[in-house]
Amino acid sequence: MIWRRIAFFLAYFVIAGVSEAFGAAYDPKPWLEDLAQMRAAFSAKYSNFEWAVFVQEIDVAGLFADAKGRIENAGSDADARAAFDRLVRKLDDGHVEIHWPAHALAGSSGSSSAPCAHFDTARAAKPLVSLATGYVPLETAQSDIFAAGVIVSGSHRVGAIKIAAFDPYSTPQLCTVALAALAIPPDKPCDDACADRIEDWTETRMNEEFISQIKALEGANIDTLVVDIADNGGGTEWADAAARMLTSIRLRSPRIGFMRGAHWTKKFGDLEASLRAAAGTAPPSDRKILLAFADEAAAKKEIAETPCDAAPLWEGRHPDCAWLGTGFYTTGLLDSADPQALRGKPWAPSVFIPMEYQYTEGLWHGPLIVVVDGNSGSSSERFAAELQDNHAALIMGEPTYGAIGGHTDGGTPTTLLNSGAVLIVPDSAELPASGKAVGGVVPDVLVGFRRTDGPHLRAAAFLAKLPEALTQLNYSK
Repeated sequence: MIWRRIAFFLAYFVIAGVSEAFGAAYDPKPWLEDLAQMRAAFSAKYSNFEWAVFVQEIDVAGLFADAKGRIENAGSDADARAAFDRLVRKLDDGHVEIHWPAHALAGSSGSSSAPCAHFDTARAAKPLVSLATGYVPLETAQSDIFAAGVIVSGSHRVGAIKIAAFDPYSTPQLCTVALAALAIPPDKPCDDACADRIEDWTETRMNEEFISQIKALEGANIDTLVVDIADNGGGTEWADAAARMLTSIRLRSPRIGFMRGAHWTKKFGDLEASLRAAAGTAPPSDRKILLAFADEAAAKKEIAETPCDAAPLWEGRHPDCAWLGTGFYTTGLLDSADPQALRGKPWAPSVFIPMEYQYTEGLWHGPLIVVVDGNSGSSSERFAAELQDNHAALIMGEPTYGAIGGHTDGGTPTTLLNSGAVLIVPDSAELPASGKAVGGVVPDVLVGFRRTDGPHLRAAAFLAKLPEALTQLNYSK
């Protein structure tokens, strides 16, 4: 696929129990070399660099200087590793990760190549709305994937659906079914082509389950729909298709900024080649459009090929050039489109990403509420922001995480030469009309979630604010 923007916000974590990679005698030199390589990667690949310095007001240069001092004064490899982990934690960007080598884990068996190894229920968001007093679950075949139910509030029958993740990877049961459907052995290694088949099958099935559950809620005679994406860390571009199924308003997506360099140069080059090839076999009515899109991709490629010096950012100053290239959208070359007009055109997903999915605009067309919290990140934020910015939904909860951007087509990982750790930084960022990077979604109705509240207290806080949210909605036909 030309566009495959994985934008899943991952909370910072440390892999424990890694064996000492550099031997018993501590030597800071290889660790300092890795830190220098990490710093160079930030200069060349980190799309959120400007946002971190001027929106978050983080002294990125100071973080690296602190890490350097800690490595120099460390007494062991474990202490040096902790300096890297601390830097990532202090940066507080959900899309910056450092992964220590899996082969160094005690007892590692290499099972990561198993077909369903990366499907994990731990990625699923915790429930919120479904724990509210008076919630009656909807028992359907789809409820294992998309839990749903009904709450009566005053004169309103409110339907609720939980989206635990905007990708299928939090649902191992989908992968198990996919293996049977695709005749893939569950105990044999699965290469990239195999993984792509599983991904395509599970995403298609997840989309179908979502559609069926929305229809089931409509059949329950609800007048309002609540979509619970609290604690949802994001996922894939399916978020854009899902949003468009929940409103009859034709949504316009925000702009995206892309990191200059080889990664996006190749992406735009591939896109241009794909569009020109499609134009060669397309009917005359489509050929002119496709060639215009190809020219646009070529222009973006030129921007991606033009570097922007990061040196001023390390000194707390804006660079003289635009840090990110711009000119297209989170949904591709088009910010909005009629899916029926594009249906059946093989090149459609190359210009409008939601066309990767069989979606119907306005599957739900009544009043819509989206519940978010501080752990709603990345694609979840884009989902909520698109609906809010297009006046298609009322957002309630607490401000979202602010995990802007994402990793496109696998991102731009950097393997640190000495430790073997893999550094991942985002290569794109979502941009509102102001041109400044998005820093999260502020709800229309704030709910007083507290950090120390358990799940049931959070559900009670939601329920207490639900009448206020319902009052603000427009129920006119």
